[in-house]
Amino acid sequence: MKRVIALLMENQPGALSRVVGLFSQRGYNIETLVVAPTTDPTLSRLTMSTEGDENVVEQITKQLDKLIDVVMVTNLSGSEFVERELMLIKFKSDSFPRNTFEESNIVSKNDEITNVQVVGTSSELDKLITEIEGNNPVEIVRSGSLGISSDKTSLSTEN
Repeated sequence: MKRVIALLMENQPGALSRVVGLFSQRGYNIETLVVAPTTDPTLSRLTMSTEGDENVVEQITKQLDKLIDVVMVTNLSGSEFVERELMLIKFKSDSFPRNTFEESNIVSKNDEITNVQVVGTSSELDKLITEIEGNNPVEIVRSGSLGISSDKTSLSTEN
């Protein structure tokens, strides 16, 4: 089952490497990984998805929490959360499926290329890729899962 883990970590050289190293040392695969700065310039937020049962994720979160660079860890999959992913798709203009996308999805267009953006859950984006395969997209880029809890808990040092 897909699991989404989010954490705050020190915005320091090597911090990401130590987090990823923890996964590789234990033989766990990271499906998606997104890291971005927070409003606090000393911290970054990392959101990752992996496959595994609840026991595996619990073990991972406990191990992550022990890393010196990690400030806070949460298993978003353990409660209600919102997950979204961004996908950019490039089409040759003559194969662009106009009926599939709204005008607001188009982010750039010229005589040769049309680029679109779509935001949705991972499964929604997977389904869209299947739908447009016949249109031969030139390139598809996905951001990976981002997630935020749907309850009062917050991954923030400002609680």
